[in-house]
Amino acid sequence: MRRNIIKDILPAKEPLLNTRYRTISVSNPLFKGNELKYVTKCIKTGWVSSLGGYVEEFENKFSRYCEARYGISCSSGTTALHLALASLGIGKDDEVIIPTFTMISTANAVTYQGAVPVLIDSEENTFNIDPEKIEEKITKKTKAIIAVHIYGHPADMDKILKISKKYNLYVIEDAAEAHGAEYKGKRAGGLGDVGCFSFYGNKIITTGEGGMLVTNNRRIKEKAGYLRDLAFSKERHFWHKELGFNYRMSNLQAAVGLAQLERIDVLIRIKRNNAKLYDTLLRDIRGIILPKEENYAKNVYWMYAILVEDSFGISKDELRKRLARRGIETRNFFIPIHLQPIYFKICKGQFPVAEELCKKGLYLPSGFNLKKNEIKFIAKTIREAAR
Repeated sequence: MRRNIIKDILPAKEPLLNTRYRTISVSNPLFKGNELKYVTKCIKTGWVSSLGGYVEEFENKFSRYCEARYGISCSSGTTALHLALASLGIGKDDEVIIPTFTMISTANAVTYQGAVPVLIDSEENTFNIDPEKIEEKITKKTKAIIAVHIYGHPADMDKILKISKKYNLYVIEDAAEAHGAEYKGKRAGGLGDVGCFSFYGNKIITTGEGGMLVTNNRRIKEKAGYLRDLAFSKERHFWHKELGFNYRMSNLQAAVGLAQLERIDVLIRIKRNNAKLYDTLLRDIRGIILPKEENYAKNVYWMYAILVEDSFGISKDELRKRLARRGIETRNFFIPIHLQPIYFKICKGQFPVAEELCKKGLYLPSGFNLKKNEIKFIAKTIREAAR
């Protein structure tokens, strides 16, 4: 049965871009601030590793931006999730509720701790974890819920936090794609017990590779900082009482991150303006479902994500091919966790929404250097494909 589902849902191989056209990349960073200045200072002073001053400054200013008290920088969004789980004491055979529609990092971080990911289907409108389906999956082994803010739209946190309070569960926000997103006027990442961010090259702000954990809990902050740094003992150097990790961020990376953070409002404005133009040009095309922004949310549109329905006339895979012929790069949606071979063993239940998202979803070029005439060209190409 699963093999039939996978055969029907899995996306085709990546289409080849036509090099006769100027490639419109799906994403690219924007370095127009103090990045070079700060990195140059690192190199000139020799402070390039994790002890440099930019690390602490970036942690303090980013956590403050997220309306959280503390920040612990680390080497990736995945390691931020792992540190969060480890700092909360999640361990062997504990259960952690996550959405099945997410990047595999979410599930992997749970597995690293010997815990078990318990999968939940998605909401149709936001693509986020469906809070209405969480309680039925809670057991005596459940210790936490990870709410992933998919593609820049925050999950419905009030419902999730209400459930967590009822069952005494931790809430971790996987905000890897949601820098600056807001839920009822409050910033993503600072709403649960811990918020986890990625600064990979395609994120709203980037350090190349890197991540951060933010929290209002001093105990979690201290534990995460301790584990991140190989669990070095304070009482004696090279003395270790626990298993720690080398998940540190370098001063070079933090220098870039700090410069990016200084311009985050500009970067988010670019994302939202691009999304607004896409909305205007695509909203009347039959069979194309545009990304939503619920009334409780500020969507930062990390990626402009659309669904291609049957009524469009051609499949999502065929549309990607036609866009590629014009030099337009796209990406498929995530393949749900329950369809990943490594997680077949935990596949329990039905996940129809997540499967539809995988089958029909793609995201369009969403980079910071995207020009208005390029968005118009993309929209025109989609409109022509519909005919």
